[in-house]
Amino acid sequence: MTAPVGAQTAGEMEALPPGDLFRPLLADPKQPQFFAAFLWAKSAQVKDQVASVGLGENIGLVRGRGGWWQVSVAAGVFSQFDMERPSYDLINTDFIVGFPFTWRRGVLSGRVRVYHQSSHLGDEYLLRVHPERVNLSFEAAELIVARDFGTLRGYAGGEYLVRHEPSDLKPGVLHAGLEWRPGTPLVHLGRTGSGRFLAALDAKAPQEREWQVGWGARAGLEFSPSAPGTEVSRRWSIQIHAYRGPTPYGQFYLENVSSIGVGLHFSL
Repeated sequence: MTAPVGAQTAGEMEALPPGDLFRPLLADPKQPQFFAAFLWAKSAQVKDQVASVGLGENIGLVRGRGGWWQVSVAAGVFSQFDMERPSYDLINTDFIVGFPFTWRRGVLSGRVRVYHQSSHLGDEYLLRVHPERVNLSFEAAELIVARDFGTLRGYAGGEYLVRHEPSDLKPGVLHAGLEWRPGTPLVHLGRTGSGRFLAALDAKAPQEREWQVGWGARAGLEFSPSAPGTEVSRRWSIQIHAYRGPTPYGQFYLENVSSIGVGLHFSL
């Protein structure tokens, strides 16, 4: 959900450029973005209805000469709420902030990122369940390379935790995925925009879980406004969510979760 790279005069640097050279990963649970999803989940913490909410974005700081590299700041907050409780208890929140360096040359693109994550349990959940709390916090270095195949994009890479708590946390993570964005619109809703189908599969395998793969899948319709003067980067989508494997929610990284549901996503 990102704007195409705009025209740029050769030899010029561009401050605060729109969009990014590396498209956000559609099905990565920790991709900074604005979304709200209603899930039916099964794990050690919840057995039914969960609300999953994300607040975040990637903001370009500078795009280099020739328009092939970019430095950005990206931050996100990801929270889960137990919808089975009368007060919709906050279960877990993950905070992420990082500085991606992205690049694109033709059909190839990539992202190098150093980022920080810390995870925290909700107060009501702590008082009700009395779990054994884990002080999960780390800094990680990530590298992902992608290639476009027409309407398909494949990507692969990984990350390494350069500092982490707990101290015995194993540092490696492998990451790969496939995305499909057909160019032909399926529906037209006037100024609301044209709706295009999208689908994605994301796979992460943490060394801490003996390389067990967490599978995330998304499919849905993405709309971009057609009103004159509206920024192309402003899009919204409705997506089906599915996930199975090691939980992506920080405090419960030693456990598994499976979920399915639907969410609304917004790109500003």
